[in-house]
Amino acid sequence: MNESKGKLPRTWLFGAGADETNHAAMAASGADALIQDLEDFTPPALRPQARALASGLYARWRQAGAVVCVRINALDGGGVDDLEHAVAARPDIVSYPKASTAADMRALDAAIAAQEQRHGLPPGAIGILPVCETALGVVNVREIAAASARIRFALLGAEDLAADLMAERSREAVELDHARRRFVLECRAAGIEPIDAPYTFSDAEGAVREARYARRLGYRCKSLVRPDHAGPIRAALVPDAAERAAAERLVTAFEAARARGEERALVDGLWVEVPTYLNARRLLAQE
Repeated sequence: MNESKGKLPRTWLFGAGADETNHAAMAASGADALIQDLEDFTPPALRPQARALASGLYARWRQAGAVVCVRINALDGGGVDDLEHAVAARPDIVSYPKASTAADMRALDAAIAAQEQRHGLPPGAIGILPVCETALGVVNVREIAAASARIRFALLGAEDLAADLMAERSREAVELDHARRRFVLECRAAGIEPIDAPYTFSDAEGAVREARYARRLGYRCKSLVRPDHAGPIRAALVPDAAERAAAERLVTAFEAARARGEERALVDGLWVEVPTYLNARRLLAQE
């Protein structure tokens, strides 16, 4: 699976399946992963048109350097047809909506394997991205992740999850806070990379604020629905110059303390011990 030539795909952009103008904007956005959404973003009447666009679309997105994804419908709701057309176009990842159980993932894995064989692709060439947008999906993340070796990421939903929780949707996203915190914990425990929920309002300022908050919780990746949010969100997810300078001070002071035979170092009022040192080094290694 192509992952931007080994780099972590931080920004995952959903777009309408049949909207060619939007497809071009997505390719120009700079988002790391582009998702042709055949589910909620494509009315049923337009799905045949969207499927027919896949081959040329994926080739153009791949040429732009993006990880190429498709979100299909549920297997019992048109997803089999989606998958047949999509795999012929060779996406890197198939995303699955409302992933709630390990059985969902096992069925999808088998369906993808059959299509890989049919189209002459190596077994396991295509990854699976479960979108956990129900309460059951969030609490079952570890079981979902263990169901297929194709799963290396999982994505937290926003609108459908809020609806399933019977919560009131807001820009502040307080209604998603518990799910957001639990999801990153469960994904890390499962050994997969969590992708934060999309900010579905139009203002870039709110998207940046939410991305910074998600980063504090441990997210390194975020989904989005507007091409113009890709750049600001990516910038919010990576350390800025001041943060890098602070991390350099921690690393330098700790290494100097260890060279003197001391177990820790005091930097700007913080006792720097091994975990803090390792976190600082991890920050400096980010791109």
